[in-house]
Amino acid sequence: MKQIHAFPVLDGPMATASAYAMAFRDGDTPLHPKASPQSLRAAFGGPLPEQGVPGEDVISDLIAAAAPGLVGTPRSGFFAWVMGGSNKTAVAADWLTSVWGQNAGIYECSPAAATAEDVACGWLLDALDLPREASVGLTTGATMGGFIALAAARDAVLRRLGCDVAKTGLQSAPRITVFVCDDTHTSNRAALRYLGLGTDNVVEIPSDDQGRMCVETLRRKIARRPGPKVVVATAGNIHSGAFDDFEALADLAAAHGAWLHVDGAFGLWARCCAKTRALTNGIDRADSWSVDGHKWLQVPFDAGFAIVRNRDAHRRAMDISASYLPEGPETGRNATHYVPELSRRARGFPVWAAFRAFGREGIADMVCNHCDCAALLGYKLRQRDGIEIVNDVVLNQVAIRFDRGRGAWDTDRVTQSVADALNSDGAQFVRTSVWKGRRVLRISVTGEQTGPVDMQRLAAKIAVIWDQLKSE
Repeated sequence: MKQIHAFPVLDGPMATASAYAMAFRDGDTPLHPKASPQSLRAAFGGPLPEQGVPGEDVISDLIAAAAPGLVGTPRSGFFAWVMGGSNKTAVAADWLTSVWGQNAGIYECSPAAATAEDVACGWLLDALDLPREASVGLTTGATMGGFIALAAARDAVLRRLGCDVAKTGLQSAPRITVFVCDDTHTSNRAALRYLGLGTDNVVEIPSDDQGRMCVETLRRKIARRPGPKVVVATAGNIHSGAFDDFEALADLAAAHGAWLHVDGAFGLWARCCAKTRALTNGIDRADSWSVDGHKWLQVPFDAGFAIVRNRDAHRRAMDISASYLPEGPETGRNATHYVPELSRRARGFPVWAAFRAFGREGIADMVCNHCDCAALLGYKLRQRDGIEIVNDVVLNQVAIRFDRGRGAWDTDRVTQSVADALNSDGAQFVRTSVWKGRRVLRISVTGEQTGPVDMQRLAAKIAVIWDQLKSE
């Protein structure tokens, strides 16, 4: 039987924060911020106080200033981006993470944080069914996850040619060619820029109508490029949810000695659901992967993972060592081997809590539910004249256009008008995007509380708005 601890009653700033936090999560929090930039600046601004302010007053003032400018991301009506909804158990663990104040950089700073992170990273490999020998760096999100993995890729492909980039730098290194899809996420381009690889060394491969990399074009172009190579693939296109052909890409990478990295910010979680797992066939043959924890694992911001098959390559790219930074014991873990941070938040606690709270079945059920929700919305809207579902709804993304038969310019304009109407009463939070030269209403389903009833309501509301707009 578990021991029951007697905890003191909260008072002061923690009591104020805790009471508000419960009301925020359980209440009817507005989806849309109400404040203007000027009013937010006025609420947060003013001169630096000469004397300290009592803690409970500071927290009360913070709540009053911030509340009008908050976005209701955890609510079921949030469809603008793939963000997740912050599971309550993981949030509670995140509170404790702040209270404990642990620096999770090295084992000796916090054996508990290091061990929780190590176990959670092992569970990640198990849940995603990726090579168990891979190493995992727990970082801020898939953007940094991609940066870390591509840093390992850069160093590894140069090492094969006898170049130690850590010693000589890039000035004397052979030029690396990086092959990306023209529809790759912008964070991958940013990571390549941060790594000093340069846009002149990036070869864009055209994509099909769903945003998948054209394998035949890659086959021709990769054969023409000598020297070290990296291929960046995508699991879950940000607009369509589409997946590249990983078997074919892995074959090409192997044939040309290229490093294959997969940007799987949210799509990698498709491996957890039996209905969607086939979309990821061959993905386990890659050399590295990046994936978010604050999306489909519902961990509070921020959490992301860099997964690298070759542990030595990962460590060479990231290692921070010094005489005053002792190595952990044989069974311990120094996170500084796998991420570019020395002082770092103990993100392993909320990640560990999220895995425990959901379990393997809970993660699978949530991914399957969200994909079913997207499919339901697509099915409902396809039945109406003038509404085009632009993508094949294979995951949790639905890209929609509204056509009154008056030309592309009008279709772009009326698509934006539908989005504006959906946002007008505050019951949904949606955004449009330009994909392949056309404006689309993009619905992303990742909120933990979102279910089929929400999709039925959204489809009905879109139908009413469309009936009004198409006759104007």
